[in-house]
Amino acid sequence: MAEKRAVPPGECTQCWSHSKVHSRWMGLFDTEDCAPCLNHKDHGCPPNMIVPKPKNSWW
Repeated sequence: MAEKRAVPPGECTQCWSHSKVHSRWMGLFDTEDCAPCLNHKDHGCPPNMIVPKPKNSWW
């Protein structure tokens, strides 16, 4: 079973998990592409799926 890792700030949750958790695309053939990944590649990641970065405050 794949270990659960936290998505780093500034990364898309779907894109990060699809690149790190191989069970997401294990059922695809070598010539097939993941439809959600292609959608994010073509249209960009939706803002609600990007993990917010912590507010930077130095004072």
